[in-house]
Amino acid sequence: MSRADPPGPQAATTAAAASAADTALRHCLQDAPDGIVLLDHDGRMVFGNGKACEMLGLGGSADTAPLPELLTPEERERWLQAPPAPLLLAAQARPGRPGDLWLCAGEGCLRGMAVLRPADARMHEQAHIHLLSQALDSSDNAIFLCDDQSRIRYVNAGFSRMLGYAPEEALGKLPRELIRGPHTDVATLDRLGEEHRAGRPHRDHLLGYCKDGSPLWLSVVATPLADASGSLVNVFTDITEAKTHEVLNGKVLDALVREEPLAMTMALMCQEVERVAPDLRVVVTRSEPDGQLCTLAAPAPLMTAGTCGWEHPACMQALRRGRAVVIEDIASAPLFDSQRDALLALGLRACWSNPIRSTAGQVLGTLAFHCHRPGPPTAWHRRLAELCLHLCALALEREQARSRMHRLAFYDVLTGLPNRLMFNALSEQPLMQAEQQDTPMALLFVTLDRFKRINESQGHAAGDGLLRDLARRLHDIAGPESVVARQVADEFTLLVPGCAQQQAVALCERLLAMIAAPTVVGSMTLHASASIGVAMYPDDGRALETLLRHADLAMRRAKDEGGGRFRFFSADMNRLAQERLLLEATLRDSLRQGGLRLHYQPQVHADGRGLYGVEALLRWRHPHLGDIPPSRFVPLAEECGLMAELSHWVMEEACRQHADWRRRGLDIPRVAVNLSASAFELPSLAEQVRRLLERHQQPADTLVLEITEGVMLSAQPQVPANLHALHALGVRLSLDDFGTGYSSLSHLHRLPISEMKLDRSFISEIGHDPAAGALILSVLRIGESLGKHVVAEGVETEDQRRFLVDNGSPVLQGYLFSPALSANALEQWLGEQAYARPPRC
Repeated sequence: MSRADPPGPQAATTAAAASAADTALRHCLQDAPDGIVLLDHDGRMVFGNGKACEMLGLGGSADTAPLPELLTPEERERWLQAPPAPLLLAAQARPGRPGDLWLCAGEGCLRGMAVLRPADARMHEQAHIHLLSQALDSSDNAIFLCDDQSRIRYVNAGFSRMLGYAPEEALGKLPRELIRGPHTDVATLDRLGEEHRAGRPHRDHLLGYCKDGSPLWLSVVATPLADASGSLVNVFTDITEAKTHEVLNGKVLDALVREEPLAMTMALMCQEVERVAPDLRVVVTRSEPDGQLCTLAAPAPLMTAGTCGWEHPACMQALRRGRAVVIEDIASAPLFDSQRDALLALGLRACWSNPIRSTAGQVLGTLAFHCHRPGPPTAWHRRLAELCLHLCALALEREQARSRMHRLAFYDVLTGLPNRLMFNALSEQPLMQAEQQDTPMALLFVTLDRFKRINESQGHAAGDGLLRDLARRLHDIAGPESVVARQVADEFTLLVPGCAQQQAVALCERLLAMIAAPTVVGSMTLHASASIGVAMYPDDGRALETLLRHADLAMRRAKDEGGGRFRFFSADMNRLAQERLLLEATLRDSLRQGGLRLHYQPQVHADGRGLYGVEALLRWRHPHLGDIPPSRFVPLAEECGLMAELSHWVMEEACRQHADWRRRGLDIPRVAVNLSASAFELPSLAEQVRRLLERHQQPADTLVLEITEGVMLSAQPQVPANLHALHALGVRLSLDDFGTGYSSLSHLHRLPISEMKLDRSFISEIGHDPAAGALILSVLRIGESLGKHVVAEGVETEDQRRFLVDNGSPVLQGYLFSPALSANALEQWLGEQAYARPPRC
């Protein structure tokens, strides 16, 4: 049949019957005493009987179309909810008709049929009850009503969501029957029950259990009704998260702030975890550098805190894999074959171990939860683990930072040995024991010989490697009872308890032999030696400071004697040290307050042609000790950092005096100044000399700077640069003590040397040792062949003078002619010798 065809007889009959039924229904409702309306599926009014029209102000008829909008959009949305609640209509639905109307769905009525009723107190109460029921059901709290026998009479929907019980399962039961579990505090339950039966308001915290056995912490609040029925309204609030954060964050973070020891903090965390989750036993471990685990906190029956090397299977896997390991049933897990019986005996059935990671991702240790029931961790257990992992990482990272700061403050970075501060602290206990037990003890002060030369020639990497190797060997030889430390640079100290003097001798010999053995550093082999000073307790002092000072003095004595040896402290060392301190302080004052002076020793032409020049020699008269020889105070100036200042003063004074002589017409051709090796390492030396010459208007070739063989052989690049710069200025360079070394000849042709000084040790052997004469002749011939002046110093006898003159020595210097004289005495000597007259034209 096509769409245009009219309906068949059967369809027409059905439609007619429906229309007739609808008409009959409307007639029946029209005269009903209650106001009745029909609403369509969109909540719009499609019919209202006479009473409804009257109540709505429609004149008693609803035949006119369109019918008014009975509900606002907001009311319509609320009405369409199932089941519909009584609805207080807005005033615009009944214009001209004062008073409130309620729209109520009648029980058992057709869908869409509703009854209009005038507002009264009962309707307001019904509506409020309905709204209250909706509010209670939407709450996340478990709200229930108990009678005077403490049995449940009403539960909201939140009760079922929280605890998992349907209303019919809860009604008529005691609350304790539903929430009690294996770790619920029975005493708290009994106390709550007593308060409940007495009808008194009360509140408390309680560990309860859901229907599925999962634990949760509950805040319990009970309030009696005011109708004297004995009923109580009870509210359970899930405070598991808050309880966990309060207990763990509060107590553990407080322990971290107070900087409690790591093990104590971790034990506190485990204790609190087991208190809020009694079904768990917690183990915290720390990863050691060797890959083992050290237990920081654990239940006493499981293991001992502080145990290292503990092979917990799940923890070791979590450490090695870097991810969580979940063992749901220890009884059947092959991983726990070796420890299954011990864990099951403690009632532990499952284990969940997690790696503890730093903020940089490094695995610092593990956190393991052991549970009394098999299965995977619950959502709460996982949240608890996340919180604990954060606290563990914070504690372990703080401990690492504290350990790093401790090592930086108290241990040497290069060698790993204790530094000076830690050595002092570690020495207190051995010193106290030595005093109490009246036992001897040795303190050794060890320093490498010529370590600076190793650094300069082989590089700092080689020097560092040598120091690391020496530190390891010292620690091995000294033994576990000794305290070994690096003081500074290449200086080490050893405190050896129970060591008498003979044992100290043997120990020093072993140390010297060990240090002298070839040491391979990288691709090179180093040969070192050391100087050792020894101070004995109690003979050389009882305080650590005194022993250190005396051992240092003994070490310096060994070094002054050539190194590669050991020396015990003696009283004269202390006296000399005190004298040295006095000399150093006075030398500083003398240098800066004009207490030093120069003397000048003449150098004469061997052929009688007059004065060749003078050599400036430094002199110092101590106000209490008298004249101090240069061999004593010049090394002292070198050690205490005065050499640069002293060298500058000597050049300044020599140039000033020479300029004064020249202005007064004294014919002194040149003045020679002996500079230390360190002076030639100064980058400013050439510029300093240039300014001196300009200031005193002195020709450059009248200044002679004497250098030692050590300067020629220096590996410092600044030294040859200075020598060439001085030569370019016109300053003459003289090689002092020529012939005493073994490599001067190889450098003579490369450096701008103008003259050579024949060492006095050869001159003194003239007439006694034929070999000395042969050496003198060789030096003289070298000077002739290289075109350099040779100055023979230390000439004291006529035989020496005659030998030198006969063999062509051009310049002589020594006591035979004159000792070193003050400037005034030199002028008088020159007048007596007629050397100072101006040369004839």
